[in-house]
Amino acid sequence: MTSLDSLSILLLYSAMSIYAFSFVTFAVDLAGRRTRILKASKVLVSASANGTYRDAEDRESPPAHSRMGRIGLALLVLGWLLHLGATVLRGVDAGRLPWANMYEFSLTGTLVIIAVYLGLLVRLELRYLGTFVTGLMLILLGIAAVRYYVPVAPLQPALQSYWLIIHVFVALVATGFFAIGAALSVTQLLHGRTRSRQRPQLRGLSAMLRGLPSADQLETLAYRINLVGFILWTFTLIAGAIWAEAAWGRYWGWDTKEVWTFIVWVLYAGYIHARATRGWQGTRSALLGLTGFAAVLFNFGVVNVFFNGLHSYSGL
Repeated sequence: MTSLDSLSILLLYSAMSIYAFSFVTFAVDLAGRRTRILKASKVLVSASANGTYRDAEDRESPPAHSRMGRIGLALLVLGWLLHLGATVLRGVDAGRLPWANMYEFSLTGTLVIIAVYLGLLVRLELRYLGTFVTGLMLILLGIAAVRYYVPVAPLQPALQSYWLIIHVFVALVATGFFAIGAALSVTQLLHGRTRSRQRPQLRGLSAMLRGLPSADQLETLAYRINLVGFILWTFTLIAGAIWAEAAWGRYWGWDTKEVWTFIVWVLYAGYIHARATRGWQGTRSALLGLTGFAAVLFNFGVVNVFFNGLHSYSGL
């Protein structure tokens, strides 16, 4: 292990520690949503001559950003910068782009997912997804650090192509959009469940979710974000076929990885078609979108590890 790789690992574990604090802070912010909504409700009651406490509480008025939410976002940015440093140092030590094996792909992939989330925050209010994003990244990075780490090694001959940059980078960005779309679908399902079943044990969750966009708005946003991811994944599939022809002399060979990449494409194509033309909305739409993201995770975490094929040597 070189000094640069050792420093990269140190930065990675530091980033994971910051992500853990960010996760806790976002969770506290989400849990405090109930209190902030009740306080806002009391203000609405006092300002409305004909209003009642219950009527005001049922209004969809999102609370102002809390101090904990701002701290969680600041910690997420700090963790991402440390994560970026770890990824760059790994690439500098290897003398190439850091996504030639499962460890490097995990390192760079999680970095891109968080970058997509932070980029969307510039235009959209998605801070309520912070707990999901940081939690998922901690799980993926933890698995990568414990299970997938390998010392720096030269590229396999088939990977020595400019298509490595194009194919993998677009796939990473597509995965980032799919991850945010999945987070929105999970939130949508929780929102719908608490609205339809007013059980005592769900009242706290219902209060936390009441300040969020409605289930319909969450579904529409998830659809739009997944649509962007689908377009990028389509390009990934095409670029992979072109690269396969250059490396192995054929565009398609029914390799396990190729098949599962196509399955992911089919699932998201079915999701988009069902919602746009068949009227699949609500729970069915969310579940179909989550099935697509589950296939993305399976494609990376299971196919790459447990299935033999031409892609077994890498995280591609």
